[in-house]
Amino acid sequence: MDFKLILQKLLTAFEKDGIRYALIGGFAMGLWGGSRSTIDLDFLVHRDDMQKVHWIMIALGYEIHQKTENVSQYTSPLKVFGGIDFIHAFRETSVEMLQRAVKKDIFSGMLNIKTLIPEDIIGLKLQAVFNDPSREKIDMADIELLISANKNNLDWKLIEQYCKIFKMDDICKKLRGDL
Repeated sequence: MDFKLILQKLLTAFEKDGIRYALIGGFAMGLWGGSRSTIDLDFLVHRDDMQKVHWIMIALGYEIHQKTENVSQYTSPLKVFGGIDFIHAFRETSVEMLQRAVKKDIFSGMLNIKTLIPEDIIGLKLQAVFNDPSREKIDMADIELLISANKNNLDWKLIEQYCKIFKMDDICKKLRGDL
């Protein structure tokens, strides 16, 4: 996947159409020092903007692969454009995540992208483990990377809120004890 090419196209369209979005997933982790290889792009997008996002994706040649209340997945027949997943933000917690998103420079400052803060990425990782316990090993490793890379700047009250939502207080204590 040519991340630079597709992100130039997406970010231009998102800006033009006023899309409320934030980068999530492996690419976002890399922006916060949690280096992990990735083969696709993942975004959190306000559900009210998903119709506009759909038409952006179609205009870029993507095909919708899956659509549910919570997620839309697009793939391109051209390998250079790869796959892009969108999580729909409509619950209070996910909308708040979008509001906390910050802009980060990518590709040596050539592009500027909104990304979730590390605490919110951790919250999504905890949700992934809650929804699918088989993901625990990889997602907990990602969480530990984010904590290690950002340990002096984390809002532990926010992380603890996520732990409470997913009934993972023991995991939270363990993570905080690693500092």
